[in-house]
Amino acid sequence: MTKVTVKLPPKLIPVFLGDARYRGAFGGRGSGKSFSFAKMLAVRGKMKPIRILCARELQSSIKESVHNEIVAAISSEPWLDDSYEYGESFIRGTNGTEFIFKGLRHNYKEIKSTADVDICWVEEAEAVSEKSWRTLIPTIRNKGSEVWLTWNPEDKDTPTNRRFRKNVPPRSKIVELNYKDNPWFPDELEAERLHDQQYNIEMYSHIWEGQYLEITEAQIFRDHYDVKDFEIDHEFGFPLLGMDFGFAQDPTTCVECYIKDDILYIRRDCGRVGLDLDDTPNYIIERMPMASDFVIRADSARPESISYLSRHGLPMMESVKKWPGSIADGISFIRAFKRVIIHTDACGCADEFRKYQYKVDSRTGDIVPVPLDKDNHYIDAVRYALANMIRNGKSTNYEDLL
Repeated sequence: MTKVTVKLPPKLIPVFLGDARYRGAFGGRGSGKSFSFAKMLAVRGKMKPIRILCARELQSSIKESVHNEIVAAISSEPWLDDSYEYGESFIRGTNGTEFIFKGLRHNYKEIKSTADVDICWVEEAEAVSEKSWRTLIPTIRNKGSEVWLTWNPEDKDTPTNRRFRKNVPPRSKIVELNYKDNPWFPDELEAERLHDQQYNIEMYSHIWEGQYLEITEAQIFRDHYDVKDFEIDHEFGFPLLGMDFGFAQDPTTCVECYIKDDILYIRRDCGRVGLDLDDTPNYIIERMPMASDFVIRADSARPESISYLSRHGLPMMESVKKWPGSIADGISFIRAFKRVIIHTDACGCADEFRKYQYKVDSRTGDIVPVPLDKDNHYIDAVRYALANMIRNGKSTNYEDLL
């Protein structure tokens, strides 16, 4: 067999040598970690026929997968390109190697039943929920099977960072990799890096140095919530359900909340971008066990959608009346609880409670008491779930919001 040379950033070479259960790299933009992992998958698939699962937390189409990254890695080397066949939705080795592409959050039943996987690569692993990890890892159980993961750290308390940085599993080879470690760091990205270093100081260390995204004063629910497991019993009372309708790029979301001892509990959520109205009832019912039996309060901007859902499986849908300042009143109401406890299953809410921010005046750097219209679709569903209590509640005091 003709010997070939695989070019990798030097820090990655030990990651792929010898025996390991987990191989991974975390860090900032331009490190070459994704391309390197894609190439090494292709190399392993050329060496012998294996079954490779390429996963990420959210994936509604093959275009959102690492398919293109792997094809680019294969086509970059003629000796790899000769060993594979690929199209828009498949990659196959001429020796029988097979690539599979799946999202974790919405395909957990399929993931559980996925058999004979030799290597699973999880890209953008920062977003993977604890529930997804608990589902995925036991399914990768072939003799000698491996889990590979790459991610840009954002929050030190995400399930991925807790699992693979704070409590590194046995037989792991995981390294930090940043742009400085990439011998082939392109000039185009160098220009972007220098620009960010001068004009995007707060984000620079996260984007390029792989540092955690630090909490800022602009975060609306900063220090007001925790993410942890809890059990619901009869003392919690009936659930409060809320729904926000998605549009072209926004998810349709639904949440299940409870109030006990002046604490707001968010037990579960679900959401999907591009969810057709016809598919919404079954999608919600499968993920929200009590959705058919209790009132779901939803955005009044879509009365025709509420009417449809009421006739197709969600009979207790109600529209939420809006009023001037209803968003600010909802934020104030949520912040007035002693604490917000978000279950680890409710990963959409956990993500948005961390990211939801007020606007910042670009001229002065001052925080403006106006929420950014982003990272708020699950939070809007929470507001709708609580709407009857928010209405005519305390008047908004913007100083309290800050």
